[in-house]
Amino acid sequence: MTQVDPAGLWPVFASLQRQALLAEDVAALGFVVANETWHLVPYQQACVCLVDGLGRWQVQTISGLVSVHESTLFTQWVQKVCDHLLIECPPRGGSPEPIVTGNLPPDQAKRERRKSRQAQPFTAADLPADLASSWREWWPAHALCLPLDTLRGVRVGALLLTAEQPWSDAQCHWLQLLRDTYAHAFAHLRGRPLRWRASWQRWRQQPRRLLWLAVGVLALLALPVRTSVLAPAEIIALHAEAVTVPADGVIKTFHVEPNHKVQAGDLLVSLDDTTLRNRLAVATEALAVAKADALAAQQKAFDQNQSRADLAALQGRVRERSAELTHLEESLQRLEVHASHDGLFVYSDPNDWLGKPVMTGERLGQLAQPDALGVLVWLPVPDAINLSEGADMRVYLQAHPLSPLSAILEQTSYQASLSPEGVASYHIRGRLTSGKEEHIGLRGVAKVYGDRYPLVYWILRRPLGTLRQWVGL
Repeated sequence: MTQVDPAGLWPVFASLQRQALLAEDVAALGFVVANETWHLVPYQQACVCLVDGLGRWQVQTISGLVSVHESTLFTQWVQKVCDHLLIECPPRGGSPEPIVTGNLPPDQAKRERRKSRQAQPFTAADLPADLASSWREWWPAHALCLPLDTLRGVRVGALLLTAEQPWSDAQCHWLQLLRDTYAHAFAHLRGRPLRWRASWQRWRQQPRRLLWLAVGVLALLALPVRTSVLAPAEIIALHAEAVTVPADGVIKTFHVEPNHKVQAGDLLVSLDDTTLRNRLAVATEALAVAKADALAAQQKAFDQNQSRADLAALQGRVRERSAELTHLEESLQRLEVHASHDGLFVYSDPNDWLGKPVMTGERLGQLAQPDALGVLVWLPVPDAINLSEGADMRVYLQAHPLSPLSAILEQTSYQASLSPEGVASYHIRGRLTSGKEEHIGLRGVAKVYGDRYPLVYWILRRPLGTLRQWVGL
């Protein structure tokens, strides 16, 4: 080996090592390698190429340039040169990347690692014709390739140097000494991706491990898992009766406060009866007049033929006025709404209803039984899964997010309708099996469980559904 001058170059070598180890990131380290190495080994141009996570070569730094564009013709040509030198046919006895020596004796493994990491001078004659044809356009006559490999055999990159004169053994010696420092620094700064790639390279050298890995992945994908979906939910009463307006009118009084318990027969709501009472008074007077006319005609019918003829018409008018009076009395009774059974009268603020005109059948609230609570879920159409009666449900209320409630699915709708948020959804009803102390109206999120399917179906269900909508396959 050619002797070197330790007095002149060792301080430069130590400075380069220090700069490499103190670099804060890959860009700073690439600048040191491409530009500062010249003080130890003079050259015309330097290219720092790194291997990405997919094993592709990327030109990181070029001496004399602030930034590197990957789409230029020169960087693409350099990447092809790296592919040829370090993968396809390494020059002058080099080894393809990477070399894994886990199954070799220690001495032989050490020799193989050292051999694969030698600095390799090369010229255009060492490249194929399509690459050699562009050599003179980019580079001078001589070049050198320094693989940057870690001690574990993982190739993190390479350093390409060019010069007009052939490389001496002394220059190669100094570059060999710097190689481990540069490789270690790049590996440290790039971190976890390199460790993953090293593990993959070790696995790739043993087909039996790959086979077991494939079997394990297939077994994991075939593992049956239970499908589930999250959707907005609300606590409701399973047995509730709608309280509606019995006749057209105006709300006069609510006799029960909102969300209070009532008993069967209790008066709930009263409508304004002023108009009906006035009509009832008029109808009563009209009936009295009709009866008087009919009585007078009946008395005259004994000696007057004309009165006998008018008697039938007057008696019909009496019956008409009597029927009208009966109808008004019944309508007056319908202005009061009574509770049909015991329960909880649920409605909004009374001030929203007082004085408001309403129509027959308009909903005022509901009469619910608070001891039979359930959950109403609005399941959006895109998230729908196969559900069966008796499926498990978990309800996470906003008031108690850390205390989920258990429920059992009892009913699902076949047709979708708009939810309160305006989303097309299916209505799902469930019966609570826990949380009896909760009250009607609480909202949250419900998790509904479906059938069991392989894990691969659970992962690909949504992507496949979207693909079918776009492609139609």
